Amino acid sequence: MFRRSKTPPPAHAGSDDAGGPALPQRLSPRSPSEALKPTAAPPPPDEPGRERGGLLGMISGLMTLSVVLAIGVMIALTLVNRELREPGPLATDKVVVIPNRSGTSEIAETLSREGVINHTSLFELAARFRGKGPLKHGEYVFKAHASIDEAIDTLTSGRQVQHAITFPEGLTSEQIVGRLNENDILTGEINEIPPEGALLPDTYKFERGATRQQIVNLMRAKQREVLNQIWQRRSAEVPVRTPAEMVTLASIVEKETGRADERPRVAGVFVNRLNKRMKLQSDPTIVYGLVGGRGTLGRGIQRSEIERATPYNTYVIEGLPPGPIANPGRAALEAVANPSRTKDLFFVADGTGGHAFADSLEGHQRNVTRWRQVERARQQSPQPDAGGVDKVDPAAGEPNAAQPGQPGRASAYAPGSNAAFAADGGAPDANGRRSKAFDASEGTKLDPLKNRSYDLSSPKTVPQMKNP
Repeated sequence: MFRRSKTPPPAHAGSDDAGGPALPQRLSPRSPSEALKPTAAPPPPDEPGRERGGLLGMISGLMTLSVVLAIGVMIALTLVNRELREPGPLATDKVVVIPNRSGTSEIAETLSREGVINHTSLFELAARFRGKGPLKHGEYVFKAHASIDEAIDTLTSGRQVQHAITFPEGLTSEQIVGRLNENDILTGEINEIPPEGALLPDTYKFERGATRQQIVNLMRAKQREVLNQIWQRRSAEVPVRTPAEMVTLASIVEKETGRADERPRVAGVFVNRLNKRMKLQSDPTIVYGLVGGRGTLGRGIQRSEIERATPYNTYVIEGLPPGPIANPGRAALEAVANPSRTKDLFFVADGTGGHAFADSLEGHQRNVTRWRQVERARQQSPQPDAGGVDKVDPAAGEPNAAQPGQPGRASAYAPGSNAAFAADGGAPDANGRRSKAFDASEGTKLDPLKNRSYDLSSPKTVPQMKNP
């Protein structure tokens, strides 16, 4: 065996002579300074933990800031809500009108001017961002010491002040239109006077800004509704062929008596007369035939007018007139649809505010005699000057004066009256009531009955009637 020598071969700069590969040159030794100089270490790799720590710190900071802001917002909202619920400056309840097309700023200024709120900016802020809905114009009642929050609730609810207008039973359509035109809360014009009997007397509520025509339309709609209901349950014995005829007869009943308990019996008298082909002889039909929708003559009815032929004068014509003479109420319609079943053919004032009924001419004449006795007793006490108002019996001796006590009349007037008595329907009884002696004075300032027609020259005196 041969052993390899441990002595390295000599180094040569190039290839060996034998053509072998060139050996690497030996590096020269470093200088002492280079040998002592430290070598820079490579940078360490990124540490994931340190990156997560920075992100968490940022999130923590943001959360802390959010909490602080939330606490600040909560404090601010608490203070604002407290201010919104603070009692306002208004000392007593007050009605305020918010004009049409008012914006939030204009509404705030209006409420501030009216003394409802103190802070217009706070009101605007709350109205815009509290999400309670739009503020509505109209007429509203603000309670005493109402807060801003309560004021906003009032304006967003739309619950406006409700006004009311009452039409007593027995007014003509022309008189109803006159009352509507005199109401200064309603607006607009009425297109035309409605047909007689087309309106239902009642109390109607409305808000400021409602039009007069809207009330008329509502009255017509209610009349059609009520008439249809009553027509469906009418008695088969009533001699009316159409709803229009029922309204016509009900208007006569309405004008003949102001007492609710008498309406069915008065209706029964006219139904009996129709069935017997007797003339109705109702005094209010004379007046309507002369003046139409005006509803009153303003003076006494003369004998010549009782005998004057008009389409409405039931002393001349047979049966019903061609149309209603007023607008009857629900109770009068009910009375005609289901009248009292009696044999009565006559009635006359009885001195107590009502009428005495009779089924024969003899009985009627006895009632007339009693009425004259009551009248003579009342003549002993001074009566106020009646003036020139509608009356059936003018003063004795007056030209064309109607003669009292004609037999065969339904006698809605009191025969044998003097001028002073006949003008106002009789002196009051012990209870302060006046007898319903006739209808011709209706519509004048001396009309003793409520629930009748009234003179439009003094509409403020028309009493407010309750619903029947």
